[in-house]
Amino acid sequence: MTTNVMEKPAKTAMNGVDVPTLLATIGAVKGARELAKFTFRAKGNWVNGTHSRVGVKDYFGAGGEQQRTQTLTVDADHTTVLCGTDKGPTPPELLLMALSACITAGIGNIASARQIEINSIEAHVEGDIDVQGILGLDDQVRNGFNDIRATFAISGNASDEQLRAIVEQSIARSAVYDMLTNGAPVNIVTKVA
Repeated sequence: MTTNVMEKPAKTAMNGVDVPTLLATIGAVKGARELAKFTFRAKGNWVNGTHSRVGVKDYFGAGGEQQRTQTLTVDADHTTVLCGTDKGPTPPELLLMALSACITAGIGNIASARQIEINSIEAHVEGDIDVQGILGLDDQVRNGFNDIRATFAISGNASDEQLRAIVEQSIARSAVYDMLTNGAPVNIVTKVA
C-alpha cells in the first residue's frame, strides 16, 4: 500500500477545530445540498435611549429547526459623544466585529483542515463613516461606511505563501465579506402596536 505524502492523516482536533466533524459536515452537505440552506434569526429589544439588546437562539439549518442551549445576546449602543451611554458597541462597530470574526473563524477552519498549526491570528478592522448623513445634516452623505480596511496578521507552522493562501481562501468564503462587497436585499416590515 502506498501513501500519498501530500495527505496528512486528520487529527481529532487542530487549532481547537474538530477536523473529522468539519470534514464529515462538508461531505454530508456535498452529498445532500439541501442541508446547506440556513436561515439565521436575531430578535432585538430597545432598552433605553440608543441602547438595545439583540439575541439569537433558534435558526433553521441542516434540514430542520435548530435551538441553541441558551440565547446569546449582544448589547448595542452609541458612544457618549453620539448621545449614547456606551453600554455596547455601536451597530457599525458590530459590523466590523462580524467581519473580523467571520474571516478569523474561516482561517481557523481552513488551517485545521490543511493540518497547519496556527500560533496566532490578529485582526485589525476599521471603517470610515461621516455621521452627517445619520444626523440628517447632509442628504448627499451616505449613512454607512465609506471605506473599510482590514489587516490579518497570522503566524503558524507553514510557509508565508501557505499562510497567505489560507487568509485569501477565508476571505473568498466569508459570508460577511460577501454581504459587504456584494450586498443583500433587505426587506423591512413595520408593525405598530
